Amino acid sequence: MSDLEQAIRERAYQLWMNGGAEHGHAERHWLEAQREILAASLDAVARASKVCSDKPKAKSAGSRKKRRAA
Repeated sequence: MSDLEQAIRERAYQLWMNGGAEHGHAERHWLEAQREILAASLDAVARASKVCSDKPKAKSAGSRKKRRAA
């Protein structure tokens, strides 16, 4: 089982418990947990991407023209 699936499973269980542990709503709890976990994952990726894009970029060696000795 993947970490993602385990996180969804644990969140769905929390939702089930918070909802009074009523049977018959497993799919609703699973889908809500899945939405929450995936949204949190996407937010984390977006924040990491923004941090990386805010850093100054070093010039690559290919962008500088080198003179050849004639």
